[in-house]
Amino acid sequence: MCNPCCLSQLACCCGSAACSLCCGCCPKIKQSTGTRFMYALYFMLVTVICVIMMSPTVEKEMQEHIPFYKDMCETLKDGEICKSLVGYSAVYKVCFGMACFFFFFCLFTIRVQSSKGCRAAVHNGFWFFKFIALLACCAGGFFIPDEKMFLEVWRYVGAVGGVLFVLIQLMLLVEFAHRWNQNWTSGVKYNKLWYAALALVTLLLFTVALGALVFMGMFYTHPEKCFLNKVFLGVNGSLCLIVSLLAISPCIQTFQPMSGLLQPGVISVYVMYLTFSAFSSKPIEHVVDEGNITVNVCVFPFSTGSDKRIATGVGTVILFLCILYSCLTSTTRRSATALRVYRNAVQENERARCCFCCGDDTDDFDEEEKKTGGGQDVMYDERDGTIYSYSYFHFVFFLGSLYVMMTVTNWFHYDKAEIEKLLDGSWSVFWIKITSCWICLLLYMATLVAPMLCPKRFEA
Repeated sequence: MCNPCCLSQLACCCGSAACSLCCGCCPKIKQSTGTRFMYALYFMLVTVICVIMMSPTVEKEMQEHIPFYKDMCETLKDGEICKSLVGYSAVYKVCFGMACFFFFFCLFTIRVQSSKGCRAAVHNGFWFFKFIALLACCAGGFFIPDEKMFLEVWRYVGAVGGVLFVLIQLMLLVEFAHRWNQNWTSGVKYNKLWYAALALVTLLLFTVALGALVFMGMFYTHPEKCFLNKVFLGVNGSLCLIVSLLAISPCIQTFQPMSGLLQPGVISVYVMYLTFSAFSSKPIEHVVDEGNITVNVCVFPFSTGSDKRIATGVGTVILFLCILYSCLTSTTRRSATALRVYRNAVQENERARCCFCCGDDTDDFDEEEKKTGGGQDVMYDERDGTIYSYSYFHFVFFLGSLYVMMTVTNWFHYDKAEIEKLLDGSWSVFWIKITSCWICLLLYMATLVAPMLCPKRFEA
């Protein structure tokens, strides 16, 4: 029974066939989705390796539990603890290899419009050989001469790429907010319950945003210290209120009758999250109490012992899930178009769905165009042409590689970076996140005002 599936997996790893699971009970999968999932799997594998490299705890466990660890390191002429295989320099080299891998495929797949060519076949298959190539690229980073110069130059390249990836994330969020509102609003003419769903979710979003504002006001402000926290909390809270009022103002409603409070609700929650993350990333401030004892103020409530490790672990998981979502979602045709121009009209075939964001670019395809090799069915949805830009897809993963590198190594505070100290303070991370708040608000404000200033450009 397993022979057809084994042959199918072999064709996937060593040929251009689409990948699938061996279990026939699994739901059918589209070829384009499977391809993106495989690249995401490679991306996450390297990301996990980078996290491990930045963890002194893991390094210590390796020294204690791997047999002949010291002998192996001495054989490699890297000291007793293999210093070059851990720390920020190792993460820079591994991410350099991953970035080179995706950048090569970005150039290799430029202007690929059909899935029937040899370049498309390489993109969609040959996973074993691509995995070997990825390993070779990551390992090759450790043989780069003049390491000091390389790390210095690559740090600034990573900073630029990381900032560009943040911008894509923010544009994607604004597009997500508009798309959510459009999708659910399109269902109102068929079922009035979508009105109730919109109202309930909008109320929930603003409740969360207000709750976050109160929470930060209680734990991240102090009568004598944390002046910047007070200023930015007031500024960001006021800007969220302004964009909410602007979204339902008559001048905006004239040009965008579908504009409502759902979009500013999404933006407000994300801005409050970024503000909280920025405050948590700021260097700790101290005050001397009446007993002449130095006390930390304006810190995360769970910042000691096991609570801190739990918070750091959860924060790391959320961070990389957001990165993965941005890499995959921003490369669909609909999202990529939205990054260039936002149109207010609802598509004629728009269907209201609770999980609208999980829909792919093509929902209709010929049921006969599928593979049944004894396992999961694969729908070949790119028979008539590619449904997303291969080159742009790899470019986003290239930027994502640089963003992972900078985030894991704490941006410009790389020399003392540890994954266990992800929530510890650093001014560079603080200002990046505060600036991201303002850029996000400006982008959303631009989508509201632009159709009013250039109505012909934004007509459906």
